[in-house]
Amino acid sequence: MVDLPLGATEDRVCGTIDIEKALTQGVKAFEPGLLAKANRGILYVDEVNLLDDHLVDVLLDSAASGWNTVEREGISISHPARFILVGSGNPEEGECRPQLLDRFGMHAQIGTVKEPHLRVQIVEQRADFDASPLKFRNIYKQSQEQLANQIIKARELLPEVQIDYDFRIKISQICGELDVDGLRGDLVTNRASKALAAFYGHTNVNEKDIFKVIPLSLRHRLRKDPLESIDSGDKVREAFKRVFGYN
Repeated sequence: MVDLPLGATEDRVCGTIDIEKALTQGVKAFEPGLLAKANRGILYVDEVNLLDDHLVDVLLDSAASGWNTVEREGISISHPARFILVGSGNPEEGECRPQLLDRFGMHAQIGTVKEPHLRVQIVEQRADFDASPLKFRNIYKQSQEQLANQIIKARELLPEVQIDYDFRIKISQICGELDVDGLRGDLVTNRASKALAAFYGHTNVNEKDIFKVIPLSLRHRLRKDPLESIDSGDKVREAFKRVFGYN
């Protein structure tokens, strides 16, 4: 995983070309940037909604083409830049550009826990971690290993997972009724449904799989007015129930 910090320069993200060496020695002296390091990996952007516009443009170009091109003084170098884009941010501090937001396959809304007993549990766990980090990690070591193994098995099973044509039709019907632009919402929902089915160990996607992932896949694609807030997922769930025949 590569971390793209807020305020990073374009040279650090894209890479630089040593013009002097190129001119004097006749070689393309290229210093790779973060996009090169993130190739075939994960590019994480904290406060992605506050990212400078020129860097947003760079990410959009790389995400669309899978390549990054650096041009300096007539010299051009291109390299693969295929990565999984992960971002976090507080929407109250600023909105993410719609073009960039659409590049995120899924959108999760994180909120503060309200239930008193859960808040107490979190506080106690934090205190336990502060008192003995190693002991705390050992307590959850087995469950973390089980989760890791479950993910490994899911990746092996994924090529065998199928989603019925009727389900694919209904997914696209939901996207159409919600006026989702483009086909990325359809694609992400299909892929995420299959991934979740593999995670649970079955080779056929069911309605529950779709219901769990479709709000995450579509909720951030519904906003037509930049002043609107991102849907909580209720609109997507209501559309799902209509199309799938739930009362």
